[in-house]
Amino acid sequence: MVMSDKILGLLAERFRALSDPLRLRLLQSLQEGERSVGEMVELTGASQANVSKHLAVLLQGGLIERRKEGLRVYYSCSDPRVFEICDVICGSLREQLSRDLSELQETRRPRTGRRPVARRSSR
Repeated sequence: MVMSDKILGLLAERFRALSDPLRLRLLQSLQEGERSVGEMVELTGASQANVSKHLAVLLQGGLIERRKEGLRVYYSCSDPRVFEICDVICGSLREQLSRDLSELQETRRPRTGRRPVARRSSR
């Protein structure tokens, strides 16, 4: 499927919204349901200003939605498929890390059947 420049731009914007560890942590906190900003500040340990800034990026990227109740603002995930995307990428990362670990273990194993050659000193 060939995508138009507009679609590619929207796709890039969505991935940019997912490109920060704190934003991913905020999304993860919304996986169980709606949360207030205060709850997410407590869960992440980040400042309220920082959480609010990152929530604005997620909101602009179309990944979350908000509702206001009195003085409190609540956020929820607007598209649960984002968690499926994260699961697919995490699975891919696990596979890559497993391959990398296997390769590392292979290079660290002593070679069997060969003993190091003792070298004589030329003195």
